[in-house]
Amino acid sequence: MEIELTGEATEFGKQVQRALAAAGGDELVQAAERDPGRRTALVEPVLGALGAWELEPRRDGEELEAAAALCRSAGYWAAPYPVAERLARPGDGSADGLLVVAGDEPAAAVEGLDLRWATVSFEGVRGAATPRAPLSPARATAFVTRLDIEPVDGDGGADLALAVLLPCWTLLGMLDRAVELARDHVLVREQFGRPLSEFQSVQFQLTDAEVERRGADMLARYALWSCQARRDDALVDALTLRSAMLAAADTVFRIAHQLHGASGFCDESPLSWLSRYSLPLRRLPLGAVATEDLLIHLAGRDGPAGLFEANGEYGR
Repeated sequence: MEIELTGEATEFGKQVQRALAAAGGDELVQAAERDPGRRTALVEPVLGALGAWELEPRRDGEELEAAAALCRSAGYWAAPYPVAERLARPGDGSADGLLVVAGDEPAAAVEGLDLRWATVSFEGVRGAATPRAPLSPARATAFVTRLDIEPVDGDGGADLALAVLLPCWTLLGMLDRAVELARDHVLVREQFGRPLSEFQSVQFQLTDAEVERRGADMLARYALWSCQARRDDALVDALTLRSAMLAAADTVFRIAHQLHGASGFCDESPLSWLSRYSLPLRRLPLGAVATEDLLIHLAGRDGPAGLFEANGEYGR
């Protein structure tokens, strides 16, 4: 089992991060919130110039790694565009993107986008989605709007693992940035004549956040390998990752906000935007408790295999 990304995928992720920074960085999501109709123009051409939309993560393992690195870099800047959902699009070309939906009132962060959307439920039911007009400004919804779904013939079960996996990599990029912002903040902010970073309690909090982020990173790599290998348990591994990622996000954002204090909730701070636009990824299609319930149902009594087997050996 090889869970390290290739050098090419890692470098591609770095190039994406630089390109988004040059295109506006933190200002991208701010501009999109003011005018959701600009979401496509702000992000899609930037990624298109790097060949992002030519990736076929279903076809090739190396392209899947590149897609994961791309999602992570998009998450780092809270890029206001459904990159993971676009990359998870059905292989038959029937839609521009794929959304995982659940519940009686399906929704997704697709406001302001003129794209064809396919959907798949956790039961494997495929559909075609039409977004409704938003009921509130983007600031209150983070681009989330309800979906009208028409059933489509076909079994979407094979689509689920990838469609659950890639948004987790987007959220991982957001955790990267949140930890970085918290670290930078305590290095420059002083209290009682000393940098906050010198206080032991602050060091403990940062350590807790970094441990959560690194654990999520490791599980993300394992779930990516599982999807590459087309394991029968790939969906279980993707849901295990999502469950762990949601728990890590709660810890990381809580600590980041605590260390920023009130400034972390003001739009002068990038953390405010990052935190707000992480919410759709953390709540849709299922929140933490519902994700755990589904995971328990699918994994059964044995649970997910994970990185370590019962005999203590690494991998399989």
